[in-house]
Amino acid sequence: MLLSDYYYDLPGELIAQYPYEPRDHSRLMVMNRQAGTLSHQRFYNLPDYLEPGDTLVFNNTRVIPARLIGSRADTGGKIEVFLLNRLNQYEWETLVKPGKRARPGTIVKFGDELSCEILDNTEFGGRVVRFQFEGAFEAVLDRLGETPLPPYIRERLEDGERYQTVYSCERGSAAAPTAGLHFTEEMLTKLQQMGVNLAFITLHIGLGTFRPVSVSDITQHVMHREYYSISPEAAQTINQAKEQGRRVIAVGTTSVRTLETVAKNGRIEAGSGWTSIFMYPGYQFKIIDAMVTNFHLPESTLLMLISAFAGRENVLAAYQVAVNKGYRFFSFGDAMLIL
Repeated sequence: MLLSDYYYDLPGELIAQYPYEPRDHSRLMVMNRQAGTLSHQRFYNLPDYLEPGDTLVFNNTRVIPARLIGSRADTGGKIEVFLLNRLNQYEWETLVKPGKRARPGTIVKFGDELSCEILDNTEFGGRVVRFQFEGAFEAVLDRLGETPLPPYIRERLEDGERYQTVYSCERGSAAAPTAGLHFTEEMLTKLQQMGVNLAFITLHIGLGTFRPVSVSDITQHVMHREYYSISPEAAQTINQAKEQGRRVIAVGTTSVRTLETVAKNGRIEAGSGWTSIFMYPGYQFKIIDAMVTNFHLPESTLLMLISAFAGRENVLAAYQVAVNKGYRFFSFGDAMLIL
């Protein structure tokens, strides 16, 4: 399978630079993946496509101020440390720029209350670092860190909460689960009143979700691991839906990856761990029946995932329609519902 099979031409002006207000006023393309048909709605029309007994599965991760700007203790040279995965109380997997200056043993200072030592290289070109700090790490990070936005967003975000979902609560992500940005508290309440079940799981988004594919044969791409957690309550809600023949609808590709990671005999298991699952056409889905997702980058693993679910030809045709109709793309862009 060739990487070039997942390329499409996207005009730069369609890359959304700011979020919708209100959240649920983004556009919604609805695809029937069996028929390949499309309809064009607004996101607030989503409840029209849901039924009592459906279960929506959300990723409740919360973006942390993952970007730290510091200086080498020995030379004063500027270094950026970007947090990816927490390994224990003091150690993290990170990306460090410039990497040539980030050899093991290097000390980076971020002020009087926070510093780190670079311990080792990772197989993905990152670094494992050990932090030293005074007080609670989360509080120090809130003071000194910056909340990262994707590099294709050039506009400054006035309200940082607009890059968080309204239900975010589990700190740990380097990026937002953007399909969830369209939901409002009012819509969640309405869905529950309709009899739609809501289940919340966690996947902390790191390099695995966004790392570019650099090989021409996509089957040779290796995903970076990301941490997930599923509570017994969420597992019970999802399993009950499957037992009753109801639909399980994943909100976002991170929810899809988490559910499919823990799927076993048509059920999911509660617990926590690491996933590096990579889904591309040929993958047989075990749990999800539908998904809500945004429009993704050309040649990305996310585009490959939805192509596995809806068919590459269907997806690329839908993306061409989206381009022709001026849909907005990527994190702050419009949404798709794939049924």
